[in-house]
Amino acid sequence: MTDTASATVTNYDKLYVNGSWVASTSTETIEVFDSVTESVMATIPSGTAADVDLAVAAARAAFESWTSTPVEERAKYLTRIGDALGARMDEIATAISKETGMAKWLSQMVQVGLPINSFNQAAALAGSYQFEEKVGSSLVVREGIGVVGCITPWNFPLHQIAAKVAFAMAAGCTVVLKPSEVAPIDAFILADIIDEIGLPAGVFNLVSGVGPVVGEAMASHPDVDMISFTGSTRAGKRVAQLGAETIKKIALELGGKSANIMLEDLDEAGFRKAVRDGVGKAFLNSGQTCSALTRMLVPKGRLAEAEAIAGATASAMVVGSPFAEGVHLGPLASAAQRDRVQGFIQKGIDEGATLVAGGLGKPEGVDVGYYVRPTVFSGVRDDMTIAQEEIFGPVLSILPYEDEEDAVRIANGVVYGLAGGVWSGDKAHAEQVARRLRTGQVEVNGGAFNPNAPFGGYKQSGIGREYGRFGLEEFLEIKSLQL
Repeated sequence: MTDTASATVTNYDKLYVNGSWVASTSTETIEVFDSVTESVMATIPSGTAADVDLAVAAARAAFESWTSTPVEERAKYLTRIGDALGARMDEIATAISKETGMAKWLSQMVQVGLPINSFNQAAALAGSYQFEEKVGSSLVVREGIGVVGCITPWNFPLHQIAAKVAFAMAAGCTVVLKPSEVAPIDAFILADIIDEIGLPAGVFNLVSGVGPVVGEAMASHPDVDMISFTGSTRAGKRVAQLGAETIKKIALELGGKSANIMLEDLDEAGFRKAVRDGVGKAFLNSGQTCSALTRMLVPKGRLAEAEAIAGATASAMVVGSPFAEGVHLGPLASAAQRDRVQGFIQKGIDEGATLVAGGLGKPEGVDVGYYVRPTVFSGVRDDMTIAQEEIFGPVLSILPYEDEEDAVRIANGVVYGLAGGVWSGDKAHAEQVARRLRTGQVEVNGGAFNPNAPFGGYKQSGIGREYGRFGLEEFLEIKSLQL
């Protein structure tokens, strides 16, 4: 990795394969843009299928030794990685805030803090997990599935890398990582850390590039035993199709259109708290969150009340540079994403939704950067585009419902099932409704995100789970020894 003549552009000119920084077989590069300034902040190699072949061969060669390494030793490497990430927290958070637009103070907690937790949690699990058990006359052994291809997104880049890489390595697998070309800098920093701590060669490999080239080469590679993919449902379908050709295991964490139900029994204060919290949950990371609670379901008779609270909450949010004091929302990650979200806002207007806050165009006071106005629509019907499709920007849809049965019907009436929320004056009642939602996670009365609980979706939101024991088990194969 070398700096160019410009102090603001970093040239990452090597891939990390078999324990060394090596040149790509291609001389082509990809530009990485600063979402705040719209200028190039870095370049990375545009990897090839040949690069994938070399990385997979290295991972395959390292697998037998790594999977037979005592779990205590594997755990020590993971802990060292977690510690080293902590030492470089400010550097990593700064890079990710530039790439994704998340406010710097939040990036430190979420974009770096959660990955540190994942490496530490994976280390703890590796040391405590029961990899063997007796079942009658058989010894059931759980062992690493083999070479894992990890394909990760740009919205929570290091967080999603850690969810895959840390738990796969804890399970005894070797990995080949393709990070998003939109937000790859943290992946290169992680590879630098892995090189520094002396992880055995071939256990971790990094090949940057675009999905149709590097991602597809990984998904179709006969020596890759498993693909763990996070991204759009469209891309996930393609990964699953390619992986099916070699019957490899596929884990997918895909899109979401999560419902947040405000039940009728909330008193005025509880309703106000729920709506305000819901706006924040919809707009986390400027709405660039697959589990964002983007559909707020409210009793029909309280629609005007919800509009007033949500509109005021959204309008009070400070939009600006991720590095400025008091900023809630930064820009979106790319020009393409900004334009896509603007298209959805226009679609909401065209289909007759009521614009309560925000709308088309840039927020006041910003001229440069991929910014979108925090937007709230109300009177949204469940057949509208903005109620059915994942927008991935700061756009909230408020949908009125007739009764509890109608609320559950609307909540479950999308192809996704990743997250959700239920608010009630009676927590037991909220839990009862939460159990009826066909979705992987449900917040009950604003329950906090648990980074060690299983995360993943129903329906077209994916296959499999990440984090904690359930995340570790995704990377394990099961063998019975008949004794």
